[in-house]
Amino acid sequence: MTVNPVPSVSATKSPPLATATTAGNYFVANYPPFAFWKPEFVPQFEAALDRAPAPALPNGAAPAPLGVYCHVPFCRKRCHFCYFKVYTDKDSSEVRGYLDALLKELAVYAGKPVIGGRKPRFVYFGGGTPSYLSPDQLRFLTEGMKRLLPWDEVEEITFEAEPGTLTDHKLQAIRDLGVTRLSLGIEHFDDHILEINGRAHRSKEIARAYAYAREIGFPQINIDLIAGMVEETEEKWRETVAKAVELRPDSVTIYQMEVPFNTGIYQQMKSAGKLVAPVADWETKRGWVDYAYREFEKLGYTVTSGTTVVRDARQVKFVYREGLFSGADILSIGVASFGHLHGVHYQNHHEFQPYVDAVNAGKLPVYRALRPDAEERYIREFILGLKLGSVSASHYAGKFGKDPREQFAGPLARLNAWGYLTNGGDRIGVTRAGLLQIDRLLHEFFKPEHNTGRYA
Repeated sequence: MTVNPVPSVSATKSPPLATATTAGNYFVANYPPFAFWKPEFVPQFEAALDRAPAPALPNGAAPAPLGVYCHVPFCRKRCHFCYFKVYTDKDSSEVRGYLDALLKELAVYAGKPVIGGRKPRFVYFGGGTPSYLSPDQLRFLTEGMKRLLPWDEVEEITFEAEPGTLTDHKLQAIRDLGVTRLSLGIEHFDDHILEINGRAHRSKEIARAYAYAREIGFPQINIDLIAGMVEETEEKWRETVAKAVELRPDSVTIYQMEVPFNTGIYQQMKSAGKLVAPVADWETKRGWVDYAYREFEKLGYTVTSGTTVVRDARQVKFVYREGLFSGADILSIGVASFGHLHGVHYQNHHEFQPYVDAVNAGKLPVYRALRPDAEERYIREFILGLKLGSVSASHYAGKFGKDPREQFAGPLARLNAWGYLTNGGDRIGVTRAGLLQIDRLLHEFFKPEHNTGRYA
């Protein structure tokens, strides 16, 4: 599976890239890495809950923005490439018990000093498959959440959905909840590719769900695609891109296929004694993503991150991503969910019953935590900002007290020498070639003790 490499990628002076896709996590979503979050640090998180909200900026008066992430772990099927905590075997009583637990967990946080009377600025329903829930279950959950932390100041409500779960009735119910961005997990438009990769939906369900979602007026519809799935070919990828372009979505998120250790694909690899995953290599995937971006750019779309292209950058915002990347408090509820409150990272119990049992016993279901030091907080916000393609040096200097061009002089010099940065006064920009492999490059900024492995 090959395509012509992106010229700017092949012309760089950086060290040779490993091209084969091997097992392991690729996507950088936080810092320090999750492997360094430990159960023994949970008391640090519990102490943070009893403090008033931290200011958004040093010496500032306004508290940090607050967002809520709600994890819905139920799915019709588990995709072969899925590495999230999902369940396909829960009956209606277990689902209702889980929803009860979510509200009990949120109620505990709502009364803590760390919330300090703040109302959520954004709410995100992820999974799993939030659209697996029935309209009645969704109303029960969201009405309970609103009673505990009112949504009258919410700017954005994002809801992930699997097309095959979306009847017209359910789509209308989701719209009535106030959802501002419907994120459709399409991944691909070819039915064989969907089937061989374990997806539950098919192309006819995509067309029906998308058409009705447009009809009832969701403010923003995002579609997810994955480049380099099992049995993907250049021809099939180009066909999928053409169908995505035809839909004219408000935004498109394109991920490059990775194979973490807890996926079905890895288990098959392990059984067969194979080290290389049966998916496209990294150079091919980068080329395919670049091709997709260029096709959308022909219609006036704008690339706004290493994974996102938007139809109208003036109108399409990602408030959740902005908050996550800039140090907002993320109150995260649900099994295995990740959050961040008053400078401390935390993750809930990663198995269903321990999570539910802890909540029902009146305890917070936190499994592990980590309080980053000042340098680690700076690294986290700066590298996540680079994923957007361009950052302001003066913004970080004002927030952290030192210009990033001095703080990160070494890694910035390396990326610049390799041809992955652009210079523009206050702006530190990342080239298209850099964005296509940004997660690999971000390891240049990691502290030595956190750089335990290299990515493709």
